[in-house]
Amino acid sequence: MRGIKPSCVRQAEPPAPHLFLWRRRFRLRFAARFFLIGCFAFAGAEGPESILDLQPFSKTETQGTTTLINLNPAINAWFVLRVSRNGAPEVSYHLENASPHGSKLSLDAKGLVIAEGNNRHPCDLSESLESGRNSRLIYYPICEGRVYLRNPAKGNRTALEAATEFLRDQVWGGEKIIVLFHHLLADSHRDTAETYTGEKISARPGDSPLPASIDPQYANRFVMPGNLGIVLQTEPKGMVPGAWYAAAGNAGIYVSVIQPSFIAPAILTSYKTQVNNLDNVEASALCYLIAFDLDQFELGYALGTEHPRVDWSDHVLAQMKNSALPGPDGIGSIAPLVSTGLVRPEDGRRTVATFTGGFKREHGAFKYGDLAVKNHGSHYGFIENGVVFSKLQPGLATVLVLDDGSLQMKTWTEADNAVLERVKHARQNGVPIVESDAPGRLVNQWGPGNWSGSEDERLRTMRAGIALQKSAGRSFLIYAVFSDATPSAMARVFQAYGCSYAMLTDMNALEHTYLALYRRTGSHLFVDHLIKGMSVLDKSAGDEVIPRFLGYPDNRDFFYVMRRSMKEVKP
Repeated sequence: MRGIKPSCVRQAEPPAPHLFLWRRRFRLRFAARFFLIGCFAFAGAEGPESILDLQPFSKTETQGTTTLINLNPAINAWFVLRVSRNGAPEVSYHLENASPHGSKLSLDAKGLVIAEGNNRHPCDLSESLESGRNSRLIYYPICEGRVYLRNPAKGNRTALEAATEFLRDQVWGGEKIIVLFHHLLADSHRDTAETYTGEKISARPGDSPLPASIDPQYANRFVMPGNLGIVLQTEPKGMVPGAWYAAAGNAGIYVSVIQPSFIAPAILTSYKTQVNNLDNVEASALCYLIAFDLDQFELGYALGTEHPRVDWSDHVLAQMKNSALPGPDGIGSIAPLVSTGLVRPEDGRRTVATFTGGFKREHGAFKYGDLAVKNHGSHYGFIENGVVFSKLQPGLATVLVLDDGSLQMKTWTEADNAVLERVKHARQNGVPIVESDAPGRLVNQWGPGNWSGSEDERLRTMRAGIALQKSAGRSFLIYAVFSDATPSAMARVFQAYGCSYAMLTDMNALEHTYLALYRRTGSHLFVDHLIKGMSVLDKSAGDEVIPRFLGYPDNRDFFYVMRRSMKEVKP
């Protein structure tokens, strides 16, 4: 429901004195109602009944007692099947189309029908749905594998996450304890590298990203990053800061390392009012970067089994919260949908990397600044497979994937809602670190930027971010982990690498900044990590590594990088 602006409402003077009191009462009642509508922009205090009511493009068809809902026909991936038999309560099932580009699902009098071109495949659901619901499989194949039934899973939670959530939810004053905890963690992951001077190397792999702009005095400097976990195609004795090196066994993927102190002075002294000076600690802290050629790869996104949630963040101001509603979008649960915290089978076969997503809902809203008093606190929005879980909010840094697999990074606007139907995946996380080739305007403002850290503005900690670099008609998605940095240091590094846009993902720990890269040799899967210590997040069975997100479900949301099919790869 669209709120009514006071300036648009005008009342004529009462024509007779005896009507004045009636009109005055009417105005007071109208004003009270307008206040509720204007503040919360919901129809009364009811809100949508479920997440299905948030889907603006869904299409429903019914045959007898069976209803099939295509949640976004333009994406054609997710469906809800509702079945009611013999007067029993209606049961809902979350279905996933195994081939969204090639198959269409519909109903007939006998059940589900999958159309593949001119071929039609009938599917009797009477037994497979219940067998699937009782199965231990997270993705249960039905209809000869053309459709999956998504089953709930318990996502993995690390000891650190469990302790943090216990303090926050169960212990009085737990948030203050967590602030102290962040202080203790602040520089605990700081990493530096041995350096030495050698012969200058100017060669650059042909299709690699642009190297960083480096201070000429460090042109002959090499670093030895002892914690780099990615195997390189050619193992150098040392790495030139800011240069790119091809990853082994994965064409189109490159690795780089840098310390902010090596960056060219022209960059470090630019935009002085928007970026803080770097202290010696973060200036010498190592940053690890990995780049993916977007001509060869596309990005996927999936919710964790628990996070991010859709309820209210406790960060929001009291006046921005409608306590009559369970969440800012009117829902407090994603039922009847199921989030698996796991790459789906069809995508798993071509996935080359996974990395953690953004903030949990707890910290995914604003407490200070302009965004705190807009749109119920500007909770970070997210979309998976064309399904809106939380609405995308104007003014927030957004990474999105369209229905054609193309990737964009931008600050969302109201006008961008015109392409919402085509959005396959989207994740918002705060405000931009770099926008239009320059540092974001809130980089050095702790509260309005919602940079987290601690309330006394101690921002230096382990952080991760994603960025987009465009060079000579090619685009690269860059993921970077900063061992000890403030948003200002992140901005300087992304500036140095010529990134047009950059945003924060998560922070404070290896599990929140995790990235794994997969190398396949025959039937063997080798797992490399951007930082070696991230390997503790994976599991094992005998001699086999079972990687997070790809091999077992996780409670956190994540991104995954997939190699495009050969017909999609540009020549």
